Amino acid sequence: MSQLILLRHGQSEWNKKNLFTGWIDIPLSAQGIEEALKAGEAIQDIAIDIIYTSTLIRGIMTAMLAMTKHASGRIPAIQHEGEGKIEVESRCYDAESEAELLPVIRAWELNERMYGELQGRNKQKMREIYGDEQVQVWRRSYASAPPGGESLKMTAERTLPYFDREIVPKLKEGKNVLIAAHGNSLRSIVMELDNLSEEQVLKLEIPTGVPLFYEYLGGQFKQVDR
Repeated sequence: MSQLILLRHGQSEWNKKNLFTGWIDIPLSAQGIEEALKAGEAIQDIAIDIIYTSTLIRGIMTAMLAMTKHASGRIPAIQHEGEGKIEVESRCYDAESEAELLPVIRAWELNERMYGELQGRNKQKMREIYGDEQVQVWRRSYASAPPGGESLKMTAERTLPYFDREIVPKLKEGKNVLIAAHGNSLRSIVMELDNLSEEQVLKLEIPTGVPLFYEYLGGQFKQVDR
C-alpha cells in the first residue's frame, strides 16, 4: 500500500484580496505561510518519497514550507530535467548528501484553472456585474468556462492524463507521493478518485493548507482520515 497526499496551497496574496488569480504567479500571504507550516505538521510523520507541484510559486512555496516540519529531515530539491544547462550543472557529487534530497517535480499540468479575462478581477465586483449565479457557475461548475479561460472539464483534460502517466506509476511502485497544487487542479483529481458526478463536484470545496489523504492499493484509491 502506498499513500497519496493532496495539499492545496495556503492563502495567496490575491486570495486575501478576493481576486481571481488563475495562472498569475502570486506568492503566499503571511497567513498562507502559516497554513503551509501547519499542513507540514499534519504530514510530518508520513514518509514521503517524491513531491509534485504546479509551476506556480504558491504551490511550490507550500510544499517547501510544509517540508521544513517533516520528521525525516530530508531536503526537497527541485528537479530540472529537460531544462538544458541547469539540468547538467545541478548534479550532486556526494552520495551521502544526495541521499538526503527529496525530489520535487514541477508540472504545468497541475496549475490552477486558467481564469482568462477574470484574472486579476475582484470576485465581488464580478458578482455585482454578472450576478451571483453566473460567477458561481464560472467558479464551481464542471463544463462552463469563464471568458477566455478554462472550465473544470478543460482543467481535468490536462491534469488527469498527467496524474495517470506520471504519478500513478510511482504509487504502483509503492512510493508515497505529495502533490501541492491548487483548488481546481485538485478538484479535478478528487472528482476522479472519489467518482463524483458533475452535480456533486459543484459542492466540492478544498480548503487551503489542509491535506487530504488517500491510500492506494490494488489499483484503488480510498480517502482516509488522519
